[in-house]
Amino acid sequence: MRKKNKKVTERNLTIVGHLTELRKRLVYSSIVLVATVLICYNYAENIVKHIIDIGPHINFVFIAPAELLMSYIKISIIGGLVVSAPFLALQIWMFVSPGLKKNEKRTIAVSLFVGGFFFIIGVVFSYLVVMPTMLQFFMGFQIEEIREMISFSNYLTFVINTLLSFGLIFELPIVMVIMTRFHILKVEFLKKNRKFAILIIFVIAAILTPPDVISQMLLGLPMVLLFEVGIILSTIVEKGENRKNKKVEKNKKEEKDEIEPSDE
Repeated sequence: MRKKNKKVTERNLTIVGHLTELRKRLVYSSIVLVATVLICYNYAENIVKHIIDIGPHINFVFIAPAELLMSYIKISIIGGLVVSAPFLALQIWMFVSPGLKKNEKRTIAVSLFVGGFFFIIGVVFSYLVVMPTMLQFFMGFQIEEIREMISFSNYLTFVINTLLSFGLIFELPIVMVIMTRFHILKVEFLKKNRKFAILIIFVIAAILTPPDVISQMLLGLPMVLLFEVGIILSTIVEKGENRKNKKVEKNKKEEKDEIEPSDE
């Protein structure tokens, strides 16, 4: 009974320690997030001007008294999340990493770094190429009798959704590599079902984008390219894993061969 009570006490202390660590990470993250949101609010007007520059020939209006203020707040919150993302990721990593193995730490750390890089590429590509093309396409439908008067709140939602969609879509190769690394997917399966994957990609593109061919192609084609990049990276990872496993098996076999004669 004493041993059992001792084990229960140690387990409870461990749980309390985890909760204390979690609370500390949440407090740090909350402070940094609030600070970055407040800082971004001071630059919200400049951010709005940059967003408007994507469609310089569009007349924007706000149709509710608090619409522009709420847009500023939305920009501040999203900007705060983006700016504080490295610190937030670090806090999550410091809480989770003690329970991970060395190879798992290395895999997740590299995936986070490369994933962040791909996310930034997706957002920049969307901002510089996709958004201007889509706006030019949509504005081409206006006629002399009907002129555009676009609510800035709706425009901001459209911009944020597009940027986030492309940022997340550009994570596809990293997701494929992680799933291959942890033996959830095999490269042979990806290659064999490539045509079905392309079909699913264009279905997803049709769901995420407005109902026009230009937007769907601007999202679908990069996704297909990213899928092919994911296959290449997954092939490299799988080959590396196979070489590592063969080397381990070879060392075990050599150790076994060395032990057997000594026993005789």
